[in-house]
Order: sequence, then structure tokens, then C-alpha cells
Amino acid sequence: MFMRYFVRHMSAMAGPKPVVLTGPSGAGKSTLLKKLMKEFDNVFGFSVSHTTRNPRPGEANGRDYHYVTREAMQSGIDSGDFIEHAEFSGNMYGTSKAAVQAVQARNLICILDIDMQGVRSIKKTDLNPIYISIQPPSMEVLEERLRERKTESEENLLKRLNAAHVDMKFSQEPGLFDAVIVNDNLEDAYEQLKSSLIEEINNVKKVTMSS
Repeated sequence: MFMRYFVRHMSAMAGPKPVVLTGPSGAGKSTLLKKLMKEFDNVFGFSVSHTTRNPRPGEANGRDYHYVTREAMQSGIDSGDFIEHAEFSGNMYGTSKAAVQAVQARNLICILDIDMQGVRSIKKTDLNPIYISIQPPSMEVLEERLRERKTESEENLLKRLNAAHVDMKFSQEPGLFDAVIVNDNLEDAYEQLKSSLIEEINNVKKVTMSS
């Protein structure tokens, strides 16, 4: 799926431990993220990725992505400014060190919404995040959720399902994730997500209260 993947060694960053959140499209990851950010708006911050693709309707530069030219992004990659980057469907995507550090500098837990290839790459760095995988209860449920959206062509939907099948197998690799959450019931899944992060959440709150 990805044409090219690259990762540079990075030094450990000061601040709260980041969270790497991954899972297939339709697993409910975005919904869980929104709930987490709403409840803990003073604890979590979102890492804003870079991309060379054009903004979609409703997207804003610096909020959804940092939209840059291919030349600018390649220059940053060559300089070692990115934790990970990939090329997909002719567009480049990546997470910069600065994007993570900007969140950590505010004493916030940085959330990185990254695909399975990105997880493998970040494993090679010194970032040392909490790794969490959000999975659907089954491929059948996932297909039903994706079809209900009515936003994909049949070809794209099949591509997403194939990618999800690989992702589900990937999540079962021993020792890869700190938590694998099956989103069968949204509230239950959310409680599991909070439980996985509560220690780091409390650490951030202690620092905030003492400052």
C-alpha cells in the first residue's frame, strides 16, 4: 500500500509520554478520539501531521494537517525532521518531531493517529509512546459500518476492507501494543481506552496542579 517508508533516529523528548493510536477505518477510532479530547481537553493534544495533498472541504491548515509542497516536505525529511513518513496514492504524509514537541511543551499527552506501517517505524525510534490498537469486533461488522457511511466507491471500500484484514492480524502480534481494544460497544471501549491511559492522565494533572 505504501510506496516508501522512512524513519530517522530521534532523541527522547521531554514531557508526557505520547500515545500512538491505530486501527482500521470504521473501527471507531475517530469517535473514541473525539470523546477523549472532549473529556480531557486540558490533558491531551493532537499531533498535526504534514501532507502534500490538497485540503478537502472543511479542512483547515494547521488543524487537520500542515499542508506543504512536496519540495518543502522532502527537504524536512532529508534534514531528519520527521519521526515517520509515507507515500500513499501519490501524496506524502508524515509526523514531524516539532509537531510532537509542540504538544509536549504544553504539558499535554500527544496523540498520534498513525497507521500500522507508522507503528513499525516509531518502534525504531526513542519516542517510547503508549501503543493502542482500536479494532472492530469482526470483518462483517466493519463492512456494515463502512457501507452505512455511503462515502466510498465499491473499489475503495474493498481496498479498506483488505487493509483492515491486514490491520486486524497486525494487532495480534505479541508485544506490539500495550492495549488492543475491540470496539463492540462504544462506551465499554471508551472506558477501556481511559483505563489504559489513566496513569499518564493523572501524571499530567499532578504537574498542572503543582504549576
